[in-house]
Amino acid sequence: MLLILLRRELLANLMTFRFLVAIVVTLLLVVANTVVLIADYERRLISYNTAVQQHREKVSNAKVYCELDGTLFVDRPPNPLSIFNAGLDRRLGNSITVRHTLVPTLWDTHSHSADNPFLNLFSSVDLVLIFQVILSLLALLFAHDAIAGEREGGTLRLTMTNPVSRPVILLAKYISAMACLILPLVMSLLLALILFSASGSISLSGDSWVRICGILLTSIIYLSAFYLIGLLISALTRRTATALMLSMVIWSTLVLIYPSLIVFSVNRLWQTPSQLEAAYGEIEQIWEGFERERTNFLKNDEVEGENTNFNVKGSGSSGTGYNSNSATLRYFRAEFRNWTSMNEASEPQLTHVKAFFQFLEPLRIDTADKTGRVRQKALDQVYVHKANFAKSLMRLSPVTMYDLATEAWAGTGFHSIENFIISVQRYRQTVINYFHDKAAFSSRHWFASDQGAVDWSDLPQFSYHRADVATDIKHATGDIACLLLINVILFMMTVLIFVRQEV
Repeated sequence: MLLILLRRELLANLMTFRFLVAIVVTLLLVVANTVVLIADYERRLISYNTAVQQHREKVSNAKVYCELDGTLFVDRPPNPLSIFNAGLDRRLGNSITVRHTLVPTLWDTHSHSADNPFLNLFSSVDLVLIFQVILSLLALLFAHDAIAGEREGGTLRLTMTNPVSRPVILLAKYISAMACLILPLVMSLLLALILFSASGSISLSGDSWVRICGILLTSIIYLSAFYLIGLLISALTRRTATALMLSMVIWSTLVLIYPSLIVFSVNRLWQTPSQLEAAYGEIEQIWEGFERERTNFLKNDEVEGENTNFNVKGSGSSGTGYNSNSATLRYFRAEFRNWTSMNEASEPQLTHVKAFFQFLEPLRIDTADKTGRVRQKALDQVYVHKANFAKSLMRLSPVTMYDLATEAWAGTGFHSIENFIISVQRYRQTVINYFHDKAAFSSRHWFASDQGAVDWSDLPQFSYHRADVATDIKHATGDIACLLLINVILFMMTVLIFVRQEV
């Protein structure tokens, strides 16, 4: 009997105008948007490759060790799976300056791509957003009259005259409707993948295929949740018009209103100026301690006066000391004179210059590490905890669960960006170790190139690898499990209500 009901329900859904609309609208939106998203990805990839080349040239043009501070950049390549779910891949910066005088955090990222506002208007809509909005609406349209419509038309009473249980009727309706919803989803994804292969700029590894399958599976679970919401409404109501109206109210609330309302409320209520001010004050005190030690060293040096040049005379370009502002974080940069030639009379003083930088730069690194911990703590308190709190509230909607789960599958979530920041911090430490191995701080090449420029051929190169698929699966598991639980609860509620109703 189940097969007969499945055949009947499947034919009934396939012959409807809404199924045709689901196929046409989904395919048109996905194909058109995929073309735009591929063009946006190719533009970002070109910007990334250009930035990497320019940054390498900047390093090769540096003559002395201290010029590396403010010259060394690392770049994050665009994620090809951001076409499915952009997440934070485009919203946060993709380039960071590596300084031994600053521990990098999210505050220090910047973007090297020249954005096209017109293109960004369309590329901000990823494929998951289309599934999130359009297919969830179609799922409710498929479900709103599944029971209420047959009750109005009298066909439900006729079906019940056969030896078939009510849970089997619901199961047949669920399976047939989901088959009709999955078909446009799978077709659109296949067309998107065909466009990927035709572009030539996107190469998908085995890891990427696993992630795409995960996005597809999560999308099916998400559509199932919305179909079951509509089926529950249809079981609760007697008229299709009422069911349709309630379905539209719930859809607009879960998809459009609730997530935006949570973000707006959290931004208005979560105020943290005192925490930022406290962090600024603590950082100021740390750098003031650094300045005291620097001044004491100069006072106790054999050279008379507090002169960082130690009366050395040469020719070349001069660098800056440090920028200090009580309202902003301090960014200390190396004090140097990139001398290309040296006065013979100044040669005896070079011992003092070397000693000065040998003392100063490790102290500056230690101070930067201290301020880095304060900055990270402030970043967590002001922004990260705020974002996590908003996500926790938004998870009351299956829309947010779906978005975060597919974001994890695509590798475009916060964990991916955090992984990039951690990689940069480790690379900074690698560069510092490189300076120590070269005895750069006590070297003449730290500040002068009169005996030749520094050879950067053995400078460690930055290497960044995205988290493996197993790690991202762990991040997606919680939201997927919640979506599955919602499906089970909704189906059980629908069965209990439908079993007790009079036809």
